[in-house]
Amino acid sequence: MHLRFQKWDIVVIVAVVLMAALVFTLFLPQKDASDPCAQIYQDGKLVKTIALTENQEFSVSGKYTNTITVHDGMIAITQSDCPGQDCVRCGWMDRAGRSIVCLPNGLEIRVVAGNSDVDFVVG
Repeated sequence: MHLRFQKWDIVVIVAVVLMAALVFTLFLPQKDASDPCAQIYQDGKLVKTIALTENQEFSVSGKYTNTITVHDGMIAITQSDCPGQDCVRCGWMDRAGRSIVCLPNGLEIRVVAGNSDVDFVVG
């Protein structure tokens, strides 16, 4: 038995491929025109908002001390005297929706788009 494509089979296949390509491009992450910034919270309170466009280093103290470094549009906790050092191992973040958390110090760094109304991103 030999199967052959009909004219409408090819039309349907092309339509399905085009629809799949359209859905794929709609769900691609889009580059925000604004520069990302970081919001730094300690014990649930916003203590500082910084742009990721200028290189800097500073410390946030609480029960422990975290050294936060901004370099080349990315942010990281580079030193901490907290137990576990999970916050240091999080590495560098630069995309909106990402965060770095130091639970022992009650510190959270949220990377957000410069003019975004989004509170959080899942996924």
